[in-house]
Amino acid sequence: MSEHMLERLETIIGYRFQNKKLLKQAMTHSSYANEKKLGKPGCNERLEFLGDAVLELVSSDYLYAHYPDVPEGELTKKRASMVCEPSLAYCAREFGLPEFLLLGKGEDLTGGRMRDSIVSDATEALLGAIYLDGGFASAKEFVLRFILNDLEHKQLFYDSKTILQEIVQENKGQTVQYILTKEEGPDHNKQFSIAVYIGDVLSGTGCGHTKKAAEQAAAYEAIRRMNKQ
Repeated sequence: MSEHMLERLETIIGYRFQNKKLLKQAMTHSSYANEKKLGKPGCNERLEFLGDAVLELVSSDYLYAHYPDVPEGELTKKRASMVCEPSLAYCAREFGLPEFLLLGKGEDLTGGRMRDSIVSDATEALLGAIYLDGGFASAKEFVLRFILNDLEHKQLFYDSKTILQEIVQENKGQTVQYILTKEEGPDHNKQFSIAVYIGDVLSGTGCGHTKKAAEQAAAYEAIRRMNKQ
């Protein structure tokens, strides 16, 4: 990765690394490390391990402070939905992280740059790198700015299927049904289109790289339409 690319990423995240090697390593997927004969220590897996722990602490601290009346079990559920793989990948795409990933040629050609697991792991690795380079305060700032920002919107999006089910049961007692309307693209980069019906009425549509993501998007649209009514 060029010096220019590293600087661009630093500008986006609002943090300047003293040790640029840490930033580059955070963006290095194991497929790239293998291709370039860097070995296991050259990829981002150890940084991801560290970042995962930092994220758990920062998000727990945030929830503990912001939800004083919520019991432990509920806090655990909230934290799980905030820092789950699709949620982290969503946050990373919001600030353009996938563009900076160093992937092996094969991994890149088969859609690795868009894969939730790879993008999510790199986000945690980036957090681990910031923690090592600048300490806990810098890492916390990154989490608050890019992961725990706009939480209500994110939670609605990631819990849309559950929320829609609850609304429908409360108000109408009807069934919610998800129907696959289209499937296109090669196996490694599929795009699914889903329609959600409440009873017999088409209530929302959504697309995604997995059926689950497309269902969440459809449920999200259905909730937004209901709120407008």
